[in-house]
Amino acid sequence: MAQDVLVRPLADSRSKVIAYPADRRATPRPVAYAVSARNADTRAGEARSETWSSEGRAAPAHIHAQFKQAGIQTFARSAQVAKPVSFAIVAGILRAFDAAVAVIAGPLALIAVSDWAVPAAYDLLVCGFGALLLINLMHLSGLYRIEFTRRPYMAVCRLVLAWTVTAAAVAIPLLYGLSSPQSQGLWLLAWIGGGFATTSAGRLVLAGAIQRWREQGRLRQRVAVLGSGPIGQRLLRRINAEADPDVEIVGVYDDRLSRLASSCMGHPIRGTADDLIEHVRQRRIDMVVVALPLSAERRMDGLLAKLRQVAVDVCLCPDQFGFRLPRVQLQKLAGVSLLGVEEQPLRDWRGVAKSIEDRIVAGAILVMIAPILAAIAILIKLDSPGSVFFRQKRYGLNNQLIEVLKFRTMYQHATDANAEQLTRRNDPRVTRLGAFLRRTSLDELPQFINVLRGEMSVVGPRPHALAAKAGGLLYQDAVPTYYARHRMKPGITGWAQINGWRGETETVEQIEKRVEHDLHYIENWSVWLDLTIIFRTIFGGFTGRQAY
Repeated sequence: MAQDVLVRPLADSRSKVIAYPADRRATPRPVAYAVSARNADTRAGEARSETWSSEGRAAPAHIHAQFKQAGIQTFARSAQVAKPVSFAIVAGILRAFDAAVAVIAGPLALIAVSDWAVPAAYDLLVCGFGALLLINLMHLSGLYRIEFTRRPYMAVCRLVLAWTVTAAAVAIPLLYGLSSPQSQGLWLLAWIGGGFATTSAGRLVLAGAIQRWREQGRLRQRVAVLGSGPIGQRLLRRINAEADPDVEIVGVYDDRLSRLASSCMGHPIRGTADDLIEHVRQRRIDMVVVALPLSAERRMDGLLAKLRQVAVDVCLCPDQFGFRLPRVQLQKLAGVSLLGVEEQPLRDWRGVAKSIEDRIVAGAILVMIAPILAAIAILIKLDSPGSVFFRQKRYGLNNQLIEVLKFRTMYQHATDANAEQLTRRNDPRVTRLGAFLRRTSLDELPQFINVLRGEMSVVGPRPHALAAKAGGLLYQDAVPTYYARHRMKPGITGWAQINGWRGETETVEQIEKRVEHDLHYIENWSVWLDLTIIFRTIFGGFTGRQAY
């Protein structure tokens, strides 16, 4: 038999009521159900309230039914919120686990293949070098980002690359070691195999834990939005469209309740800023987003002062102009907090990593293709009179002019240094051999020399000729963001090329798509992305129907 419920207001507030089981004798310590409701003078149909169990149990159905009969709108919610899991801490533990495996697995494998003898100092130094290299490769590969912990198979693929590169690097100093080649090979195989298996197993276990935490809501970020005006509506619309399962909007709050509906963009309006403070104290709310105009300085100061009373992250949502800004970050300048809107794509260690990558890849490729370069040079001289190389001025980093090297593909008298006339199908200016070189992109191979000279990168936005046009317009006139692609060195291949946006640009749309892909590459650069582009270029990126 369902219990009756006694609903009575608190003595110190018209906007609070507490519901007790009516039979006090049946429940010595009554379970209290708090109900946050609107004031009694609220217009009809606008009452908003909520119920939850103060002892961690959801309110029974009969309590909600009687609240409803009394004209109080309720919603069921258990106060028992799963304890959150910090992914920053999880990533730190994962880093420590990988570092321990990298450091311990090497000496253990060395001791095992040496019949458990104490390893020499040189061998331990090689182990340390390999461990340090491996840890940095894992970091550069993005293995500590949350998306790769959710996708263990993608993480395992990157682990294969990191361990393989480490093995190749460690093999070089091993050649100068004092051990026999057989023991060197056994040790390296034991270290790489055991270490890879251990780190892969660790990620599979973590992926299972991540999935379980997600189902329990422990990775979910619970967010309250303060402000239901145009800025708050736009923010909620963006969040709804993104549909991130790890973001939960617990409610919207606004001080102007008398002028508002009961919901905002599908999310209930829970109350005022004072109600928000109380709710932060009573339940888990991870972040409060203040969605108010920055021009409302006095109102903003008052709200921020209130929010400082509770332990919660507070963020300011930008106004309408701010929604058009790219990713920003906080910076300090002479003690003043500034929002960083743009930054150098390759600064600090990212630039060092890109430079090392370019030199190693370009040097290795030039050594491997030297016979091919010699053969093409001979064929060019036999096919038509003139020079082997074609030198063309193009835009490089920061719009600086560089001289790009290519194999000559046109007749000497018909070369177009400024590319004022784009090549087309069956172009009479192109030699027979030149047509083949253009279709296969073999004419671009001399640009690896530009990479070694520091003028270009192996991967990056393709450099364009000075007078190149699309739809009768210069590229910079056709696309307003065109020059943004010059924030990084131009490349021999790029993200646009492997996605089909290479060759002739007859329309403005073609150059817009190329620039769009170039900017995507600049904003999302990583060593792994470069290796992916190089791999896809080798297996299908050299040829194209639009390359004449």
